[in-house]
Amino acid sequence: QVQLVESGGGLVQAGGSLRLSCAASGRIISVNTMAWYRQAPGKQRELVAAITRSSDTNYADSVKGRFTISRDNAKNTVYLQMNSLKAEDTAVYYCNAGVVALTIPVRDDDYWGQGTQVTVSS
Repeated sequence: QVQLVESGGGLVQAGGSLRLSCAASGRIISVNTMAWYRQAPGKQRELVAAITRSSDTNYADSVKGRFTISRDNAKNTVYLQMNSLKAEDTAVYYCNAGVVALTIPVRDDDYWGQGTQVTVSS
């Protein structure tokens, strides 16, 4: 069993900063690409940022220059540093990870966290 647990969401004023964390735990052999998605009310879930195991990154155009994704492979944890937050960044943020789990047989599956609310007041 693999779990992704997110933390760090909350309420912040426009222009402020927040840092999200997501830790993968369980019977893990390796964690591959990790990513953050977000879903605002009435909108589809969208990719915010992703990072490979070797730390190659990509970002949605809307967050480039403001958000930074990073990871700690030893802790199976991914972070999202969000600066210069805008009202349009308000959403539920979800962690996603490709995990090779120690099961019989070994499985390589996609996992999701439960989501953490980020609210930016203008």
